[in-house]
Order: sequence, then structure tokens, then C-alpha cells
Amino acid sequence: MTPQTQITPARHRETRSHHANRSDIPVALTALLPDMFALYLKTKNLHWHVSGRQFRDCHLPLDDQAAQILATTDLIAERVRRLGGRTITYIGHIGQLHHIEDNDADEVEPRDMLAELLKDNWLLAKHMQATHALCDERGDVVSARLIENWIDEAEGRAWFLRDAARPG
Repeated sequence: MTPQTQITPARHRETRSHHANRSDIPVALTALLPDMFALYLKTKNLHWHVSGRQFRDCHLPLDDQAAQILATTDLIAERVRRLGGRTITYIGHIGQLHHIEDNDADEVEPRDMLAELLKDNWLLAKHMQATHALCDERGDVVSARLIENWIDEAEGRAWFLRDAARPG
């Protein structure tokens, strides 16, 4: 027996044990989706309604952020399905499960809305970090790697929003 053939069976045993405990990963990933949709709509709302001096500086970047959020939403749902899970299936489900607060105000100052989106992106990143920890614990390196990218995107959005919300 070569050293390689001795190592391979141990690696397979370890992988099988991790797979047995991974059923909660699709559930955790699905729990991100309502917040992703809520953040998408809030970002598009500001994109549509930003006005005044910040219009030029915020309109297109917010559209880019919304597109990024929506694309990530699709990736999350597809990962859930690959893992054999079910995603959210109706709009009411989003309303029941999201953690990101609604903003029903008729008018919001752009700087205040940017600050709110900043807070929301950090909240989402925090939930993603918890999901990442679960994936690490369960040995799901693929989901963990995907989540690392999504956390980086959320932090990148937060960086823009923090700088855009600063006075002056």
C-alpha cells in the first residue's frame, strides 16, 4: 500500500461524518434570504429617491449595490438547493423572517437613509459571520468560502455608505 492510499480512506471517513451534521446549513443560509431581499428593496428605494447634492454621488453606486445584493441572493438560494434544502417560497415569508427594520417614512433625508443602510449591511455581515462559523464547524468549506465573499461584499458596501453618510 502506498502512503496515498492509506491517507485517502481517512479523508473520506472525515468527510462523511461532516456531511451527517450538515442539515442545519441550508436552514441557516435560507435565514439570510429575507434580510437580503429587505436590504435590496431599501437600497433600491434610496437609489430611486435620493435627491439633492448627493444625487450624483449616490444614485449609480446604490444601483450597483442593489444589483450586487440581488445577485448574492440568487447565489445563496442556489447553494441552499444544492445542499438539498428549501428556500423561502412566498413574499409573506420574507416579511415574517427578516431582521432588517422597515422604513415606511414618506421622506427620509439621504444621509439618514445612508446611515440606516450602513447599519443594515453590518447586521447582515454579522448574520453571515455566524453562518460562516456554522459552516466551518460542520466542515462545509464550499459554503464557508462563498460566505467569505458575501461578507467582503457587505463590508465593501458598508465602507461606501459610511463615507457617503459623513457630513461635509
